[in-house]
Amino acid sequence: MTSYQKLIRITYLVLLVLALLAPMLGLYPVFVMKLLCFAIFACAFNLLLGFTGLLSFGHAAFFGSAAYITGWFIKSQHFTPELGILAGVLGSALIGLVVGSVAIRRQGIYFAMITLAIAQMVYFVCLQVPFTGGEDGLQGVPRGALFGLLSLESDTAMYYLVVAVFVATFLGVARIVTSPFGQVLKMIRENEPRAISLGYQVDRYKLLAFVLSAALTGLAGSLKTLIMGFATLSDVHWSMSGEVILMTLLGGMGTLFGPVMGAGIVVSLQDMLADKVGSWVNVIIGVIFVLCVLAFRKGVVGELLAFLERRRHAAAIAKTQAAVV
Repeated sequence: MTSYQKLIRITYLVLLVLALLAPMLGLYPVFVMKLLCFAIFACAFNLLLGFTGLLSFGHAAFFGSAAYITGWFIKSQHFTPELGILAGVLGSALIGLVVGSVAIRRQGIYFAMITLAIAQMVYFVCLQVPFTGGEDGLQGVPRGALFGLLSLESDTAMYYLVVAVFVATFLGVARIVTSPFGQVLKMIRENEPRAISLGYQVDRYKLLAFVLSAALTGLAGSLKTLIMGFATLSDVHWSMSGEVILMTLLGGMGTLFGPVMGAGIVVSLQDMLADKVGSWVNVIIGVIFVLCVLAFRKGVVGELLAFLERRRHAAAIAKTQAAVV
């Protein structure tokens, strides 16, 4: 293991310890849980955009539909939390399969517009069907007890469940992108005609990546409903798709930790500035995004990794030159 890899692992370990100690450090558990939910959302989106090269404008459809499905099953059908979350994930995966089957027939902006159009159809359905509550949303969703044994009514118990799910999701995404399947996705992103010429069935890989991304997005939406106790139309609105794109690009698409960093920046700014500047918080975040794109085109984490790589490369060259002398 190189010193660079050791540094990355130590950083992850420190962040994990901080996450476990967050409630003891005075951080509001609900805020951190919300941040982790959006971090899962951004990681799921990054799997599609950052590692497969597919830009979707409709990921709010999976986030919001899973939120409604989970909320309805837990509140009306009295499902336990884990079954409600499972129903939300399966529902978003099924919607992802339908949307992906249609969208992957096109590329570029046409792919993005198809996902946006279908997402707007999902928004209209959520507005009209009775069980969602329409403009009032689905309110009063109980947290219940995990497996019927561990009550999640306590913010502390719910917090550690969310941390465990986030860590599992992050490690799962890391395993996917470093697997042979993930390497094919990167090849499709870099040179799709080349992947086709090598005999890979590109559409199948893209569809599977799309469904995986939709399912993980649904996981984030389901957790959000369980944490907050409600699901609203804002969860399935197109602006939610815009937010996750912003998080991914701001943190650094194509990196593992970039989306987590981007989610942390956006959610923190929204939380700190919402009561001070109102709707102007979106303008402030937009300005920060523009500055980031101009000054840090690879995102915060992307630029940091590029800087470390340049230093490592320069050190290797210096070491080689010293050995020659």
